Amino acid sequence: MGRRALSLDRPIVMGILNVTPDSFSDGGRFRHAGPALARAREMVAAGAELLDVGGESTRPGAAEVGVEEEMGRVLPVIEAVRAELDVAVSVDTRKAAVARAALRAGAEVVNDVSALADPAMAAAVAGSGAGLVLMHMRGTPATMQSHAAYADVAGEVAAELAGPLERARAAGIAEERIVLDPGIGFAKTAEQNLELIARLGVLARVGYPLLLGASRKAFIGGILGGIPADERDAGTAGACVAGLARGARIFRVHDVRTARHALDVAWSILRIPGEAP
Repeated sequence: MGRRALSLDRPIVMGILNVTPDSFSDGGRFRHAGPALARAREMVAAGAELLDVGGESTRPGAAEVGVEEEMGRVLPVIEAVRAELDVAVSVDTRKAAVARAALRAGAEVVNDVSALADPAMAAAVAGSGAGLVLMHMRGTPATMQSHAAYADVAGEVAAELAGPLERARAAGIAEERIVLDPGIGFAKTAEQNLELIARLGVLARVGYPLLLGASRKAFIGGILGGIPADERDAGTAGACVAGLARGARIFRVHDVRTARHALDVAWSILRIPGEAP
């Protein structure tokens, strides 16, 4: 990731730092640099190795935010975090212009939920030496839930990430800088989300580290009787542990401490050779 590397000798926790007014779970709470920096301190103290700063909601049905507005949201927060904390910062953006500005401000990873839909994004990342997360999504946040038709969700997600992967490599982004994200909740039904987590091995065989972003998603609420987003952290930990067992190594979450504890215990157990029932 440019200035540093992260080892996958244990699960990596990526803390979500949304600086938007309309994110589905914590919209509006951390819109300004002061509260966002305080939240960043909490997440680092709880065990986050990465902080993912996002200035545009990508919840189902979300409208697009303009470049200048998105920059105005994320840049002050990235600068404040980098000035105080020794932690890797990721910028959650679909726009190459925002990515370039964020990387200049100190971000070290671009988390692109559109998997290089912006034709200039690959070059922006390659020129900086930053890390890159390629996430699977069909359509846009405003339209994606109308595209959730799959005959083989795991196989199709893996196949549809092949094009962005090739574009990233062709732009000169080294393989060790690339992470794949199956896009839980993005153009997938609740049942497809569950199947995709259960079959992460299909995507792991592509040969890149996997990021799982299931935190507080609606499918967790559905399993748990319709509970609200801010009560889904224990369910999120369950999804993370299941994903860890299936090959995921980076986990994007709201509640860092709960996920960190669950993953550390699960990892300690999973590393011991076991017996099939």
